[in-house]
Amino acid sequence: MKNTFLDYGYSKEEIDNRVNDSFYAIFEGMNRFFFDGLNDTSYFMDTGNCDARTEGMSYGMLMCVLMNRKDFFDRMWKFAVDFMYMNEGYMKGYFAWSVAPDGKKNAFGPAPDGEEFFAMALFLAGKKWGDGEGIYNYTSWAKKILRTCLHHEIPMWDKKSALIKFVPGCAFSDPSYHLMHFYEYFAKNTDESESAFWSRAAEASRRYLIKACHPETGMSPEYANFDGSPNSYGPPEGHGDFYSDAYRTGANIGLDVLWHSGALQYDEYRNAFGKIADNLINFFADIPAEAFKKYKIDGSPVKLADGSEEKALHPVGLLATLAQTSLACTPAAAKNAEKIVRRFWETPLRTGERRYYDNCLYMFAMLALSGKYEPYNV
Repeated sequence: MKNTFLDYGYSKEEIDNRVNDSFYAIFEGMNRFFFDGLNDTSYFMDTGNCDARTEGMSYGMLMCVLMNRKDFFDRMWKFAVDFMYMNEGYMKGYFAWSVAPDGKKNAFGPAPDGEEFFAMALFLAGKKWGDGEGIYNYTSWAKKILRTCLHHEIPMWDKKSALIKFVPGCAFSDPSYHLMHFYEYFAKNTDESESAFWSRAAEASRRYLIKACHPETGMSPEYANFDGSPNSYGPPEGHGDFYSDAYRTGANIGLDVLWHSGALQYDEYRNAFGKIADNLINFFADIPAEAFKKYKIDGSPVKLADGSEEKALHPVGLLATLAQTSLACTPAAAKNAEKIVRRFWETPLRTGERRYYDNCLYMFAMLALSGKYEPYNV
């Protein structure tokens, strides 16, 4: 697997140390957001909202399997099953997207990005550590989650278009939820009867992102209609802009290129994704993270009521995702791609109230750029 840091002259030892130190800081350091819960469980806390979310729980589990920490993985998975999984109600079979640290549910609906990351983490856990009994039969649970996503009375995917929904029951999407690289893996590892759907979903998501990303800036909105156009659903308004959720879209494109660009049938997407990545990298190449703003997808800054420009809420997270986006860049943007990656390397993990989201994106970028975010070698 390509090790971008190594290509830029960093030594294997310092790369490995940086990845390990980042993981330690998130899970065990002074500014960690991994905490012990009730009944031999652990959870990631969204430090900006003081809750545990399926987004963060599934992110943490995937980090753990990639870093070979079965102990942490099992504690997080037990928290998810014990306190997030819904055994009754109209969303039975899904995971509640937000719960309090004591396990009390704050919501009784799911967020689809949590389900797809749970499934990927569980598939890899089964491959890496083998399947156990009950909730630790990881592969069985991964397949169960995907079956529910597709066959629930209120499914997470639009069956006709094969596009993921923002939440079950709604008629629009979130571009950053489109994990075509995961869907290719699902197609090879889930129930045979569902394999064709996941292959179709991977292709549909690639086509969708080409439409959803602005042709000049590469920016996608947080929420978008099924035709790719921005959807400013609220409250609060503004989800049609390039803001926190949307940062992940470029990172996902980078990872998809890293995993699949060698496939012949991928060429048409590789070229389009290269253009998206080049546009994003070139836009931000000379903007320091402290000057990142909230942007319309055409690149114009969003203004507040007083006329000032709204700042990015997660500047470190944006820088991390740009570094991961660089994995999809073409040679035409090579100089700026290297500039972004080196700036990311020189940037420490975020501290303070908003560290959770930024540092999750930071850890995934560290794994991807060091060649350690590779499911086929787990």
